[in-house]
Amino acid sequence: MRSFELETRSGDGAAVVEVAGSVDAVTAPRLAEALQATVAGGEPRVVVDLAGVSYVSSAGLRAILSGVKAARTAGGDLAVAAAQPQVREVFELAGLTTIVVFHDDAAAAIAGLR
Repeated sequence: MRSFELETRSGDGAAVVEVAGSVDAVTAPRLAEALQATVAGGEPRVVVDLAGVSYVSSAGLRAILSGVKAARTAGGDLAVAAAQPQVREVFELAGLTTIVVFHDDAAAAIAGLR
């Protein structure tokens, strides 16, 4: 089993969800739950920091897309920070780079949130 870690912190006007390991069919539900809970908890501006993610499956894409929908419905937005090239490529191949905004790091992602 691949390792997976998730930590949420608040500050600078947004919540940052730091993810490490693989985001696959086994771990994606935990990410989706964390994103939904963050937005439901009153933080509609969310950054998903993928610096520590080495692999993302279609289930991981769905988890992030559900977070985007929740954040935008709540009047905020969700951005992705520090995605490894192979992870970003999965989003590109799925045609999701027009929906999900990518930034080099969490600080840039927070600054770019609406």
